[in-house]
Amino acid sequence: MSKEIESLKNENSNYINEIEILNVSLKLSNDFKEENENLKLEIDALKKTFSKFSNSSDKLDNLLGLQRCVFDKAGLGYEEMKNIKHFNNFFVKRKNESKITCNHCGT
Repeated sequence: MSKEIESLKNENSNYINEIEILNVSLKLSNDFKEENENLKLEIDALKKTFSKFSNSSDKLDNLLGLQRCVFDKAGLGYEEMKNIKHFNNFFVKRKNESKITCNHCGT
């Protein structure tokens, strides 16, 4: 009987150790589940932020695409098709580019 009691005590202690291991495992599993839920919420928040940024970028591109030329005065009391000046060459190339002159004395 004493041998059987001793073996049952050993078996019981083994089961108690397994139960403790399973409890620790369960606690870790619950912690991971909570962390997973928190990360999902963070991902959703980042997706919303990114979508706002993406929409803002599209709106900025749209606004930049709708810009008018500085010389276009339509809507300011001017008739749109009259007085339109087309400026093809903003910079005029000089013939004597290699010649350097002083602005003070002219030499």
